[in-house]
Amino acid sequence: MSRFHSPLPAINYLCSMTDEHFMQQALKEAQQAYNEGEVPVGAVITINNKIIARGYNQVEKLNDCTAHAEIIALTSAFNFLGNKYLPDATLYVTIEPCLMCTGALYWSKIARIVWGAADEKNGHKHITDPHWPFHPKTIIENGVLKDQCAALIKNFFREKR
Repeated sequence: MSRFHSPLPAINYLCSMTDEHFMQQALKEAQQAYNEGEVPVGAVITINNKIIARGYNQVEKLNDCTAHAEIIALTSAFNFLGNKYLPDATLYVTIEPCLMCTGALYWSKIARIVWGAADEKNGHKHITDPHWPFHPKTIIENGVLKDQCAALIKNFFREKR
């Protein structure tokens, strides 16, 4: 697992069984997207090790190019908390966020983002400096259950071709 964060001091989180548990939950959301013919990306948002929001890609279903798993989970979390910021929350997402989702995560001031597999084609690192686009206090971790996360996406696109 690799890790990067802003130059500001931050708590040093370690990948744990808890991270794997919540990434499994995000994978369940991704499977729902897969079952509905959507690109299989899933997300969950937690606070104090409790899921407060879930989301999966619904671009085709909603006919909305912004209906990514992260955006749906963020909106759900904001509504649940009655707040536009998530300074105590962690997002678990199966694939590295795209630039659009990265922007939304920046503005949410989320404490921590954990993703599974890298997205070499559409991930934010493809377009930006990997350290820049997130809020300075946000901790970024990746590689949690990356093989399972990558396999779901690869299988989806293999079936489409």
